[in-house]
Amino acid sequence: MRSLAVALVFVAAAIVSGCKSEPSSASGKAFDPGGSSDGDGDQALFDRERQPAVIIRALDLRPGKQVADIGAGTGLLTVHVARSVTPGGRVVATDIDAAVLEYLHARMAAAGYDHVVEGRVVQPNVPGLEPGRFDAILLAQVDHYFDDRAAWLTQAAPALKPGGKLAIVNRLHHRAAALAAAQAAGFRLVTEVADIPGQFVAVFELAAAPTPPPPVSPPKDRP
Repeated sequence: MRSLAVALVFVAAAIVSGCKSEPSSASGKAFDPGGSSDGDGDQALFDRERQPAVIIRALDLRPGKQVADIGAGTGLLTVHVARSVTPGGRVVATDIDAAVLEYLHARMAAAGYDHVVEGRVVQPNVPGLEPGRFDAILLAQVDHYFDDRAAWLTQAAPALKPGGKLAIVNRLHHRAAALAAAQAAGFRLVTEVADIPGQFVAVFELAAAPTPPPPVSPPKDRP
């Protein structure tokens, strides 16, 4: 998940800086969970390269929405999701690493969204989402870490409300596998955006179950 790469960066930065108690960002600046462009180089770099506004628009996230941000890591994307669903919405940010979610909690608190975002530790390959709760499930550069993409998506599908959307965002070389897995899990592609260089944003909804044909009555015997 996204947290794995982020965690390695934090470990390397701590060694170089003499294991200071305050975590350092990949840019070498002190980690500022508030996400300001001058104090948190990670957030500024993320926003330039990953263009979260494109993802927010593609999912049509608005106040009051319930969103699951899968593999949320330190919350670089989550803070944008939380802003888009405020007021009235909620975000469940999942990750396999409890320590990384501590950074997410700090970022959300500094940005004023700690009441909006719930960090949740999950097991690898297990969504850990309540059925029928979410308007959107977001997987940003994370689906390729699953042992079986289609199996994970099949497990996650019941967590969507009727009409809920699934968004997969990733590098272009993961596109074919992601789309095939979504189709195998019963999703159909409703829109795709290619506005982020080198990446795709694909939005799906659950395909309607086929309507069974009406029962055929046996022919009546003629008198």
